[in-house]
Amino acid sequence: MQRNTSGREVGPTAAALPLPRTAAPAPYTSDPHIAAARLEMVARLEEAGDLQSGPVRDALLALPRETLMPQAYVRRSAPDEPPRRELLDWARPDDREELLGLLHSGDSVAIQHEGETILDRAPGARAGGSMTAMSSTVGMTANLLQRLDLRRGQRVLDVGTGAGVTAAVAGFICGHDRVVTVDIDRHVSQAARTRLIAVGSRPTVVTGNGLAGCPASGPYDRIFVSFAVPRVPPALVDQLTAGGRALMTLGTSSPSWPGLAVITRNGTGDVEAELAAVESGHRGGAGFHRLFLSAAFREEIAASEGGSNRSSRLQPPADTDRGMWLALDHLYPGLVRDRSTHDLTIGAPRCGSWTRARPVGHRWEVTTVGPRDIWAEIHDVADRWRAAGSPDACRLEIDTDGAQRVTSRCGALSWQLPDAWHTADGNDQRP
Repeated sequence: MQRNTSGREVGPTAAALPLPRTAAPAPYTSDPHIAAARLEMVARLEEAGDLQSGPVRDALLALPRETLMPQAYVRRSAPDEPPRRELLDWARPDDREELLGLLHSGDSVAIQHEGETILDRAPGARAGGSMTAMSSTVGMTANLLQRLDLRRGQRVLDVGTGAGVTAAVAGFICGHDRVVTVDIDRHVSQAARTRLIAVGSRPTVVTGNGLAGCPASGPYDRIFVSFAVPRVPPALVDQLTAGGRALMTLGTSSPSWPGLAVITRNGTGDVEAELAAVESGHRGGAGFHRLFLSAAFREEIAASEGGSNRSSRLQPPADTDRGMWLALDHLYPGLVRDRSTHDLTIGAPRCGSWTRARPVGHRWEVTTVGPRDIWAEIHDVADRWRAAGSPDACRLEIDTDGAQRVTSRCGALSWQLPDAWHTADGNDQRP
């Protein structure tokens, strides 16, 4: 159970308290140092092309991030060392300058360590463990919220509350009584509720399984999912009203090549969807097993002199051929790109296979190790992708029987999405 603003316990389907129908915009701060940090962050987003003039920009300029995230973690250890982190606290004058820079850097901000209580925790050092809640990069969030096309009076479902940034922006634009935000972690929900009230926003805050949405408060004009899913959760599609739109990162256990699922329900009630290849996406949520290349695996690749070496006239697809890489991720799953190297290096952590391609004159020197020939897999998909017209987006077909399939417009390239995904504990999970 959770508590509403009056202190009464309510369940996940509780109705919102009677509130004004428009959001109270968070005021511009009187502190010129903080105001300058916000302006600089917004200017960088505009220069990068992630933000345009409009309500999302206005909301980010008005939003006091230091109130939503008065504590945040910074890493104090090197990437190849066991993690050592420090929890900075806005209430400590010595932390303020570093925390202000972190909150307005545009990078993701870690706010929870190992599922801890967030309110009333002591700042200081933390060793080991992992970050279990964070605020996503501002550029990606701003870009997606603009694609969502938020407007005054729309009903919004925010799945994955985190620090409450998305809920606050949606409330600023649509009206703070028009937003429902859901998070699986009760500590995250409790902290977000308290801090959203502090910035003048009072959405309905629910602790529960975000994949199930919140049907009692729906249907919704807009649905935003802030963690990656392997397939579109049917319950969220069911809660989308006619003319509504939903956005979510759709991907495999690999973090390398995300896709953006855009789902709309047209005026006649029919569902239309597409999967677009994008440069970056959200991380997987609770239970989503994430592949990575360990430091030992990367060192093994860097030091290896063995394997099968060959010279190839074929060049690898460009990084900007994102539709091809997205298709590779699904048709030959289990691959992870090592982006710390200048060469094209891709590994398959589960079986130990890897490939590395280096340009040598007008040819490519290719090394392959392990049971999988990843270089051949890349070019198999590249050929199929080109035959399909080199699409960066494909139709996402969501059948009434639950099947979901991605298909190019001409039908030459397609794959089935799983009806369940493998989790870190070895169990299957179904959305």
